[in-house]
Amino acid sequence: MTLPPTLPSEQQATILAQALPYIRRFHGKTIVIKYGGNAMTDPKLQADFASDVVLLKLVGMNPVVVHGGGPQIETALNRLGKKGEFIQGMRVTDAETMEVVEWVLAGEVQQDIVGLINQAGGKAVGLTGRDGGLIHARKLKMTDNKDPSKEYDVGQVGDIIGIDPSVVKALQDDAFIPVISPIGFGENNETYNINADVVAAKLATVLSAEKLILLTNTPGVLDKAGQLLTDLSARQIDELFADGTISGGMLPKISGALDAAKSGVNTVHIIDGRVPHALLLEILTDQAFGTMIRSF
Repeated sequence: MTLPPTLPSEQQATILAQALPYIRRFHGKTIVIKYGGNAMTDPKLQADFASDVVLLKLVGMNPVVVHGGGPQIETALNRLGKKGEFIQGMRVTDAETMEVVEWVLAGEVQQDIVGLINQAGGKAVGLTGRDGGLIHARKLKMTDNKDPSKEYDVGQVGDIIGIDPSVVKALQDDAFIPVISPIGFGENNETYNINADVVAAKLATVLSAEKLILLTNTPGVLDKAGQLLTDLSARQIDELFADGTISGGMLPKISGALDAAKSGVNTVHIIDGRVPHALLLEILTDQAFGTMIRSF
């Protein structure tokens, strides 16, 4: 763990000592990390993230990275004169948009992350849902949140049928760090754009992960007054859905996080990716960051 040189040596020692019980507790455990927001676009935060992931691997944990790429996709679409459209937090994906999504996520974004992790001393490998039959999907049938009889056609947006984690486990066993683009494939080899938060949540469940950590552009889940909600139960989340506190891009994020918590992932955290080394602070210190979601 790289500590600021301005910290007194005793304080540095205290921070490192505080990390030891967490290193012991999570040794050999899988940590699924959804990487998105400013942490993906700010060069300093990118470097912090890459070094954090490598450190987690070096101390015996098994980080798995699932990445988004909304701003990069938006930039590429703008260059083509297309404007992104969202319904209930999901990107409407026609055939042309799907080509852009696949090129941006599996090409540009994924390879940037792989390069950063390798540069930081790790061994990262990029995957999409097609690799090793990782993510099987079908076309998403999206119903209106308030009127279940109303259905939206969001194009080539996928609903996950199943995840085969064999290739991820094989890479973990051989000291690699998997970096996964949220692209699924159907029975006729068609391509689907899948929300990265949903992929991360499903993957965490299938891998029986110790933690699912979602990096965002907010301090966590906020109430209507803008105050951080640090600890949420399933019942409280249902109330926040019902009164509209959780809406837009937060809908799939929170829904996926809650499903993971109900399905056996020990802890689910939504944390602020704009904080330097937020990942290490969340996993290796006593300090609580963001919102923790629990099933009860």
